[in-house]
Amino acid sequence: MPFAKDHVILVDEQDEWTGTMEKLEAHRKGLLHRAFSVFVLNSKGEMLLQRRALAKYHSGGRWSNACCSHPMPGESTIAGAHRRLVEELGFDCRLTRLFDLRYQADVGSNLTENEYDHIYLGTYQGQVTPNIEEVSDYRYVDIRELEEWRKKEPESFTAWFHLAMPVFLERLGLQSSGVA
Repeated sequence: MPFAKDHVILVDEQDEWTGTMEKLEAHRKGLLHRAFSVFVLNSKGEMLLQRRALAKYHSGGRWSNACCSHPMPGESTIAGAHRRLVEELGFDCRLTRLFDLRYQADVGSNLTENEYDHIYLGTYQGQVTPNIEEVSDYRYVDIRELEEWRKKEPESFTAWFHLAMPVFLERLGLQSSGVA
């Protein structure tokens, strides 16, 4: 199947392909689809965060992990993760798959993220060149400071970041602040 940037891969609860659908329609209908999220740390153990561009169709202006998106039909999640790192932040790095996260979250504007999310980890020290159509700001943040920030201002972050972060920290052997 040829790549289609505006389509997502629909899946069942075992992450098996069931079809494809236009991305916005899948979010309006709240249908389960495949996604990926990339967490990036630098050599100091600080996490790279991006602030989503205000014009994004949902969660605009909210902070999140380095990048999140959907593989295109016919594309693996790891290939999609590498593609989106370059498209959103202007760099690529080695990625390791950490875990999968099955979640559903209301993201406003009558849209629902209902995803089978493949979570990847990378490390990177180089230049970040954000695409302003995707990213309005970025920063590296100490994980302890990030957890305090999430606790004090939970509305500043994307819904999926709040759901993935405790599992991510557990996998790294760290403790979450329990932010919902």
